Amino acid sequence: MELNKSVKEKRMEKTARNILLFLENKTDDYQNNIALGIRTAHGWNEFTYKGIGRLSRKIACYLINNLEVKKGDRLAILSESRPEFGAVVFASVMSGMVTVPLDIKLTKYELKSILSDCKPSVIVVSSSFVKMAKELQKELDFIKFIITLDENSNDTDITSIHQMPNNYEAKWKHRSSKSTALIIYTSGTTGAPKGVEISFNNMLTQLNDMSTLYKNFFGKRKVASILSILPMNHLFELTVGFSVILSWGLSIYYTKSLKPKDILSIMQEKNINFMIVVPAFLKLLKAGIEAEVKSSPPLVRNIFYAMLAVSKYIPSYTIRKIMFSKIHKKFGGNFFGCISGGAPLDVSVGEFFERIGIRVFQGYGLTETSPVVCVNYDKRNDIASVGRPLKSVEAKVDPSTGELLLRGPSIMKGYYNQPELTAETITEDGWLHTGDIANIDKDGHIHITGRIKNMIVLSGGKKVFPEEVESVLGSSENFAEVCVFGSSRTAGAKEGTEDIVAVIVPSDYFMNQYTDDSELERKVREEVKVLSSRLAPYKRPVNIVVNKEPLPKTTTRKIKRKEVKELVNV
Repeated sequence: MELNKSVKEKRMEKTARNILLFLENKTDDYQNNIALGIRTAHGWNEFTYKGIGRLSRKIACYLINNLEVKKGDRLAILSESRPEFGAVVFASVMSGMVTVPLDIKLTKYELKSILSDCKPSVIVVSSSFVKMAKELQKELDFIKFIITLDENSNDTDITSIHQMPNNYEAKWKHRSSKSTALIIYTSGTTGAPKGVEISFNNMLTQLNDMSTLYKNFFGKRKVASILSILPMNHLFELTVGFSVILSWGLSIYYTKSLKPKDILSIMQEKNINFMIVVPAFLKLLKAGIEAEVKSSPPLVRNIFYAMLAVSKYIPSYTIRKIMFSKIHKKFGGNFFGCISGGAPLDVSVGEFFERIGIRVFQGYGLTETSPVVCVNYDKRNDIASVGRPLKSVEAKVDPSTGELLLRGPSIMKGYYNQPELTAETITEDGWLHTGDIANIDKDGHIHITGRIKNMIVLSGGKKVFPEEVESVLGSSENFAEVCVFGSSRTAGAKEGTEDIVAVIVPSDYFMNQYTDDSELERKVREEVKVLSSRLAPYKRPVNIVVNKEPLPKTTTRKIKRKEVKELVNV
């Protein structure tokens, strides 16, 4: 039954203070709508809002009644993104536990280090990680229970969420808004884990801030289905791609494969309207489109590039969509845009999709800010901007360092068990040091220009941010990946200073043209030289390394700069 506006408004006020009520309300509002779905070997496995609510309550009852978990106990999740993952997150909230989502790409050593820091009593895994969980349990005595997400467990001592008693009633464990909801460990953590504590108030602030932007993203369009491609252990996905999207009553579909053909198949079958992505995915998609164009007859190729040049001057996205209707048909016909976050967006990639009629809303955030700080939904002519801060966020630039500082109710509680590091990161008056260099224009739009820790200091004292160099070199369609860093000199008059190194992974198309390695390297260097002319002479790479294999990345497809540096050993 449709609630009248006044009741909804009153309910929102209560919801702001109570996350359990929020979950209950959304289940009631959208009962029979599809909430979450994934394609399996047996077809589509879909859960309605009512269905995911029942499964969540069933798991929560088991945690409370059978496992007798206590308020504040930690529950770790090690699984690929799937509907049951979300049910466990909700169940963890209801049972009073703190959720710790884990990166499935971490090694046993890395996982052991993280688990030793947060000491979960329960670990929930997909079938792929049952063996890993059992090995960890043998070495870590605080892991009391292992639960699997899959229907049939081959281990009699491991319970499946689907085999739990059909009990849906328990006394839910309410907590204050200041209590910790999640501990998120940042990508690639080893040795000394850094867990970000996110409170219920942090999450509700994000939900409220993002919900005010619904019309800015969708306008009057009828939006129904979202495709999720990011791992759910990442806070951007868990907050925006999961919680915010469900709060809007939309359907989220997951994919087990990131191959373009598999993603396009789901987009067509489920009529996907919108996505939450990272820039690397958009670059991959752009490369796929361009490869197809290059293999087309010359007339078709020339028409495409002519339309791409003209579309820049056509403000209507509807007309742009008609111009590139063949591409839109492959996307299912009703896909119109995405939010890109997790890493800087290459301007040329963003402009490409804008010109073919697909909106790209670049966002910016940090795990420490729960995570979204701003999204560029209004300045379409400045794709490099990450937009204005969300309504609850204050932003300023430190005049002496150029560092972006942030304050507001979405700032994390702190780093788990690390008060000194927390005090270093958040000032006494609540300003978070982001580590990002930025400028804020007269309209309040933020431009991120680099990372303090990545800064390269040259012999003359000049400072270079690798992100700026990467942006220029990455604009080449012949380069699949670019990583720039500083290599320290260890001897001579310039000892202690750095040279600029660029590691280039050529595109498959480019590598296939030059099978001789020395010829390929020569062509890459020529391309770098041409592109570098756009940069001041001191910003141009001194050392160019050609690498034919993909570079190491985090789960959100960010290149691991430190590992690349070790890999090429320069």
